[in-house]
Amino acid sequence: MPIAVRTVKTLWEGPLGSGRGTLGESSSGVLDGQEVTWASRTEAPGGKTSPEELCAAAHSSCFSMAFSLKLAENGTPPERLMVQASVTFDEVDGAPTISSSRLEVDARVPGIDERAFQAIVADAVGFCPVSRLFAGAEIAIEARLEES
Repeated sequence: MPIAVRTVKTLWEGPLGSGRGTLGESSSGVLDGQEVTWASRTEAPGGKTSPEELCAAAHSSCFSMAFSLKLAENGTPPERLMVQASVTFDEVDGAPTISSSRLEVDARVPGIDERAFQAIVADAVGFCPVSRLFAGAEIAIEARLEES
């Protein structure tokens, strides 16, 4: 039995270049009404979202949770984590591909040294379910431990 299942429907109307999609019936309702277009994906967002932005939101929030858990298991829970994910949409072997996700982490974690911090970062990357979903993509991470 799964831990959770979340859903979102997308209604797409028109051809790729001039068409548009609207997200709806999301499990939480917070994504309902969000628009997606090819231009918002490949040019300026213009107030619309994209699959890559949604992937970035998923990766940054998921990694934040995984890292927080691993830090707490180490006996050094974080005071604050700021995680930014940058998801790249590129052409790979002639096909549009989400090719990488880069995580940048700024963390305030009392009572931890740099070596232990970086070891837990590496552990959290492998533990994060979205990182595992992106396993075929290049995942890079830069993590900085702030002084308390």
